[in-house]
Amino acid sequence: MDGEPEWEFNPRDICILKELSQEPQLSSRKLADRLDEKYDIDVSHVTVSESVRSMREQGVFRDAILINESYFNFALLEFKFDPSHFAERWRAAMEYIRDSEHTLFYSLSTGTYQWKAIMMFSTREEESRWLHEFYKAHGDVVSNVRNHALHNVLKFRTDPELLENLSE
Repeated sequence: MDGEPEWEFNPRDICILKELSQEPQLSSRKLADRLDEKYDIDVSHVTVSESVRSMREQGVFRDAILINESYFNFALLEFKFDPSHFAERWRAAMEYIRDSEHTLFYSLSTGTYQWKAIMMFSTREEESRWLHEFYKAHGDVVSNVRNHALHNVLKFRTDPELLENLSE
């Protein structure tokens, strides 16, 4: 689903998301029990299951498998587009990165209008080969490419407390 979901959060939704952010594989029965124990929300597991399914279908959250960060090397790739070839080539370069199996997160930042991608590689050599192939295919359309090794990933999750902001 593209764009921002149209969803009116109620307190139960936020509690469900908080619990799932801590334990994504929580069954609807256990989730209903936790809602009752921790938040004094008495609801059936069927209702919980329907709420989770509805939020998932509406794009409120996305399911993703995040492999333990100790198995991969992470890299931050930053670049700008070279205006001299922008019109003809920007989309192919953007899609090359977006669709790469190595791309975990891809965004555009304001300020200097740079594209940024957090990428995962099995080895530094694999990272180097990927960057080499990217340059071969799209080097004429990008400028100011910066590649940073991200080491010692210290946090790799969403904190449930952040979800409190959804009620505002």
